[in-house]
Amino acid sequence: MKKIKIFLTIITVAAMTWSCSEEKLNSESVFKDPDPALRTEFDKWLLENYTYPYNIGFKYKMEDIESDMSYDLVPATTKNAIAMAKIVKHLWLEVYDEVAGVDFTRTYIPRVIHLVGSGAYNSNNTFLLGTAEGGLKVTLFRINDLNINNINVNLLSEWYLKTMYHEFAHILHQTKNYPEEFKAISNSDYIGGSWSSISSTLQMAYQLGFVSRYSRMEANEDFVEIIAIYIVYGQANWDSILTQAGTSGAAIINQKLEIVKSYLRNSWGIDIDELRRVFELKASTLQYLDLLNF
Repeated sequence: MKKIKIFLTIITVAAMTWSCSEEKLNSESVFKDPDPALRTEFDKWLLENYTYPYNIGFKYKMEDIESDMSYDLVPATTKNAIAMAKIVKHLWLEVYDEVAGVDFTRTYIPRVIHLVGSGAYNSNNTFLLGTAEGGLKVTLFRINDLNINNINVNLLSEWYLKTMYHEFAHILHQTKNYPEEFKAISNSDYIGGSWSSISSTLQMAYQLGFVSRYSRMEANEDFVEIIAIYIVYGQANWDSILTQAGTSGAAIINQKLEIVKSYLRNSWGIDIDELRRVFELKASTLQYLDLLNF
């Protein structure tokens, strides 16, 4: 897995070795309650809405051990962290809860969500929107750039939501792989790290049957980009991609989409159109969500 969006590298996590003894697994959560005397109202809300129902650690204070020290980073403000925690729950966790069930969500969702206030800027004038590490942790950057007084769903999708749906799709296909026939469709047009070169334009990607420039990295990225873009950007954007792709490119994209739909339906019992419908419905109610108060 690679770094998504502008440039996103996923750190490979070493496989865990399980003992063959008769010892039973410890059912106690790995996320320990903070000292009750030190909990803020936000900490209490996170326990009730993330840790207890999903066994997710929501880290907003940018602990050194969770951060990439090769970047100059600043913590998220508490105000923006509260807003993002509510947005992530509303537009990611609860969407899968409604379509696939809360047991599915708590089983496969990453164990840690980590917020960073600033962007992580690279020397080549790119920056990170998010990272995901082995399906275990998702880090979201630029939290302090979120204007909580004027929430724009399109901006949320571009900066955060596409990253989350993209990375969750990686977890799904790593658990149950998609059909090999998908990889064969555009095998000759995957170009690895050259996807970000100036000569590899978005229009070229569309016409070759890809839904983004990054899709040309390799087949796994192609597969999950289809899922993320189809869900979070909506039908109007999808129709625009098909139009720009032309007859040949659109036919390839539609062929890939049918494999994606069949995979999610047969492997997970998930209707991607229902996922998108629920996402859009919940996005339309975001304006009524109290992002600051508990």
